[in-house]
Amino acid sequence: MLEPVLQKNDQRAKLLIGIFSFVVFAAVTVLGRYNLAGKVKLSFDVHFFALANAVINGTVSLLLLAGLLLVRQKNYKLHKQVMLLAMLLSILFLVSYICHHLFAGETVYGETDGVKGLSAAELAAAGSKRAVYLAILVTHIPLAGLGLPFILFAAYRALTGEFDKHKKLVRIIWPIWFYVAVTGVVIYFMISPYYH
Repeated sequence: MLEPVLQKNDQRAKLLIGIFSFVVFAAVTVLGRYNLAGKVKLSFDVHFFALANAVINGTVSLLLLAGLLLVRQKNYKLHKQVMLLAMLLSILFLVSYICHHLFAGETVYGETDGVKGLSAAELAAAGSKRAVYLAILVTHIPLAGLGLPFILFAAYRALTGEFDKHKKLVRIIWPIWFYVAVTGVVIYFMISPYYH
C-alpha cells in the first residue's frame, strides 16, 4: 500500500468537498442559463467543446478501466497516478462543458429547422431514438452531479491512507463514474447531428 499524502481531517474535507461540489453545481446551473451564442463570435466552431467533452469522457472511461485493472494487479502507485489523471481530466471536462453551453446554447434532440420547439414532423423523424436519448440523459445528468462529492471523498480516503474506507466507497462510486463517462460519449454521438 502507499503512504498517505494528506493528513486526515474529516471535518475540513467534508467542508471543502461540500463547497467545491456546491460551486460546481451552481456554476453548471447558473451558467447553463446564460447563452452567449450569437453575442460572442469565436474564431472556431463552438461545438468543438462538445467533441472535446466526448474525447475527455472516452479517455476517462479508459482510465477508469485501467485504474481498476491496476489495483487488481496491486500496482497501487500507477493506479493512483491514473485515477488522479482521470480526476484532472474530469475538471477539464467541466470547464469545456460550461464553455459549450455558454457559447452554443442548448441543443434539442430532433430539432432540425432551427425553430424552438419540436414540430410533429421533427418528433416523427426522431422517433424512438429520442426516447432512448432522453432516458440516457435523465440518468446521466443527476448521476454526474450527485457522484462528484463521492468521487472526491473516495480520493480523499485514498490520499489519507484509509484504504478500507476508500475501497467501500469506490465499490459504489466507480460504476457510477464509469456509467457517466461512457454515457457522455453516447450522448455526444446521439445529439451531435442536431448541432447547427
